[in-house]
Amino acid sequence: MRKIIIDTDPGIDDAMAIMLALKSKELNVLALTTTFGNVAVDLATKNALTLLELADRNIPVAQGVATPIAAPALAPPDFVHGSDGFGNINWPASTSKADKRSAAQLIVDMVHQYPNEVSLVALGPLGNFAQALEIDPSIVDLVDEVILMGGAAEEKGNVTPVAEANIINDPHAADLVFGASWPVTMIGLDVTHQVIMDNELLTHIRDNNGKEGDFLYQATQFYFDFYYKTFGIKGCFVHDASTIIYALQPDIFKTEDRVIRVAVEGVGIGQTITAKPEQTFALDFWENRPVTNTCLEVDSQRALNLIKSVFS
Repeated sequence: MRKIIIDTDPGIDDAMAIMLALKSKELNVLALTTTFGNVAVDLATKNALTLLELADRNIPVAQGVATPIAAPALAPPDFVHGSDGFGNINWPASTSKADKRSAAQLIVDMVHQYPNEVSLVALGPLGNFAQALEIDPSIVDLVDEVILMGGAAEEKGNVTPVAEANIINDPHAADLVFGASWPVTMIGLDVTHQVIMDNELLTHIRDNNGKEGDFLYQATQFYFDFYYKTFGIKGCFVHDASTIIYALQPDIFKTEDRVIRVAVEGVGIGQTITAKPEQTFALDFWENRPVTNTCLEVDSQRALNLIKSVFS
């Protein structure tokens, strides 16, 4: 089983991704770490604990960063996820408590406990990973892979014309993560905009997964309503769950090596600006930077079939 730590800001699509990972027989979810993003970090932690209680899983939840490193903080998008992060369905909160360690410290500890075995899966802004690098830079040689949902190589942004939500929420952290010498896979809007979950699949999840399925169905109705009003889509893009799909079957995606810098100020703040490794430019921002495994295409039907099979 592939060992993963999920860094999350739940979030309706986070909930879907976490449940997908917990249901998968091929993944061993060691812990959840929380960050601000879709909701404030305190609520993200409460929501993560609620999801684990719902799934009847007893693994650590560690609370992480509450604000960006240096960029202006953005308001949580309650019009997308609801004020509770779960589509305002008033689901009972867990009474469990979080681990006393910070998210970054838990990441460092577990990576050392299982050297070269742990993949870090990011569903939100990347402040906890940046903080873990600051605590112990040696983890770059001990992490199996960083798989992150965020950014866009060729696609437009979804918060500004050029910026994706997770990256713009903490662009300085993202630039640090892309610049570290660990293996990074970016699952951005280039592929997540190609995979749409519809109500038929959501109904299948509800009908085959008891209380967890009922929760996901109820919460995602709010998400579907946002997508229909905003994009005219009857369903939703599969953003965060695409990281879990990649962790399970990476060959569903086609990738290219790109060198990535993140704009940290100005009108382009949050943009993931990618270059091919062999390219040279008049300015040296992309020189002496590691390459990122960048997802550009996806077999959408295989991705949806995988979701259905795990939730069957």
